[in-house]
Amino acid sequence: MIIYKDIFSGDELFSDTYKINVIDDFIYEVEGKITTEKGGIDESVIGANASAEEAGEGLEEGAKTGCNIVLANRLNSITGYTKDDYKTYIKSYQKRILTWLQANNPDRVAGFQAAAGPGMKRILKNFKNWEFFRGEKMDEDGMVALMDYREDGETPYMWFFKDGLEEEKV
Repeated sequence: MIIYKDIFSGDELFSDTYKINVIDDFIYEVEGKITTEKGGIDESVIGANASAEEAGEGLEEGAKTGCNIVLANRLNSITGYTKDDYKTYIKSYQKRILTWLQANNPDRVAGFQAAAGPGMKRILKNFKNWEFFRGEKMDEDGMVALMDYREDGETPYMWFFKDGLEEEKV
């Protein structure tokens, strides 16, 4: 399995267990699904024996429903993000990526520069549709991932910047 991590924060953002497409050699589009992650403590796992009335109690209490990519990787929603806020963030983020590429992957610099403009136009064109997420650490220098839904309104997909990720085989 390959885990994709943010090059700046080290946060795990997704893995190759999801359907992944590359868009314009700039963005990884990762398709998810809506799931419910059970919360609470299942006492039967630790040897407790709940009565019939108590069976299943507490499991629903901490349950979370959402995109499986967000839940599995403990991504945090960013709310109140305006288009101007995003533009300010993305300019700074792209400069950090460019500096990182120059030091760590100079062969990729020209490809990144060529893809960045068209990629950003695609993102800004549908800005009102995006939901924004940061990794578990909520590192201000880390990647802001984007989420939207397919035309069916039920299938979530996320966009991650290809050059802001490193792959770790596990």
